[in-house]
Amino acid sequence: MIDPDEPTRDMIQHILHILPFALAFVLPIVLLGALLLWLLRNRSLAATMSVLVLMPILAMVIGVLGISGFMFNPTLTTMLIVCLIVALVTVLPGLWIGRSIAKRSVWEREARERERAAETSRRELVAWISHDLRSPLAGIRAMGEALADGVVAKPDDVADYAQRISGEATRLSGMVDDLFELSRITAGALRLTMSEIPLHEVVSEALAGQQQVAQEQRIRLQADAHAWPVVLGSDPELARVVRNLVSNAIRHTPPDGAVAVRIGVSGAEAVIAVDDCCGGIPDDELPRVFDVAFRGTAARTPERAVTGPASTGLGLAIAKGLVEAHRGRIAVRNHGPGCRFEVWLPMATS
Repeated sequence: MIDPDEPTRDMIQHILHILPFALAFVLPIVLLGALLLWLLRNRSLAATMSVLVLMPILAMVIGVLGISGFMFNPTLTTMLIVCLIVALVTVLPGLWIGRSIAKRSVWEREARERERAAETSRRELVAWISHDLRSPLAGIRAMGEALADGVVAKPDDVADYAQRISGEATRLSGMVDDLFELSRITAGALRLTMSEIPLHEVVSEALAGQQQVAQEQRIRLQADAHAWPVVLGSDPELARVVRNLVSNAIRHTPPDGAVAVRIGVSGAEAVIAVDDCCGGIPDDELPRVFDVAFRGTAARTPERAVTGPASTGLGLAIAKGLVEAHRGRIAVRNHGPGCRFEVWLPMATS
């Protein structure tokens, strides 16, 4: 009589018989895969995914070949063909998935870094503006109390206090305007009314507005146009860009120095260059000049009191945002006795 459990026992014995041989052929492949994964730990995620996909298939093929004694027969050939098809079908999707995951990981890491940088910038800006607002507010309060208490009674003193209060109020108004403009830029709420604008007119108006401040600081304003380009942009915003750059140059140029504004053309772009005599900026600080709330070291000429609204320190950040809103570029580099700020704007097509 045939025992019905005998085939099962025979299969178990057969499996136990071939198991050591299978492990002997498969384990080296597994160890090799682990070594490759360790070597590729700092490489691309796509390479890691490829190893993860290929190693099990290669281990299975080597194990089957080892157990069969490398005796090829129709069954073994069919199995190898199936393994090859599986490899072709899985490797390409594995590479694609790996690249997709890698791109997403890189994007998420960059997004987190940008978010951290933005949060740090916001905190610095809040601390900076809070400090700068406190000074004019304290001055206005002190002078207002002096006038209210009758401490200042002479007409000339009263007029002087009134003028100083007006100056501090103008400074506060400038800070609020700059913050509002910067918030529109960062929020993407800036709306430009584009038209063809002769660039020399924008520069001339900006220089005319800064002429009095420059004269009071004994600074020469120079203008030089090598071309007369016409750009497609918004007049008020472009005027503010030039005004901010010129005002910044005047503020950091010592008395008897010069600020030069040059207009030119480079390819299909109009170029505005503003040169000052600030003494230069340290190379490690140049990439951060346009950051919000960034204040450089004392390498540049110290700021002096100038007539009109004091700087909020946001002018360069606003200029950068406005230039980029016009699909242009802005950069700074050390040049001669100071710095050169350069703006590239697309020219209007006829």
